[in-house]
Amino acid sequence: MTKLSFGAHPHLLGFEQLERLVERTAKTAAEGYPPFNIEAVSENEYRITLAVAGFREDDLGITVENRQLVVRGRQAEDESERLFLHRGIAARAFQRSFVLAEGVEVARAGLEHGLLHIELRRAMPDVVVQTIPIDRR
Repeated sequence: MTKLSFGAHPHLLGFEQLERLVERTAKTAAEGYPPFNIEAVSENEYRITLAVAGFREDDLGITVENRQLVVRGRQAEDESERLFLHRGIAARAFQRSFVLAEGVEVARAGLEHGLLHIELRRAMPDVVVQTIPIDRR
């Protein structure tokens, strides 16, 4: 029996990467740290907020790689000789990924009160309807 993929369907022209995006999204959904929110600020604007308490701006990195927003965090090693009786605050490195739709771009990012806010916006195309001329052959 042959498996029919999204990209092989005859009515989905140009969607060859859809199945790969779905698989990549499913893998990143299993991550649990750090916790995050995703908000729709307006019809074409979104905000991702990650709880990154204890991380400084220098400890965080935000990149967009192949339509995938990647947020990385790594704290500097604690050189002090503290003796913890209980250590419940996570101080581990993390990588959190979000797949961005075509036309969605990162507008800005900011760190406030232990929350990393990443503002996204959908670029509106200039042409909504495009008329294609027919050439004579």
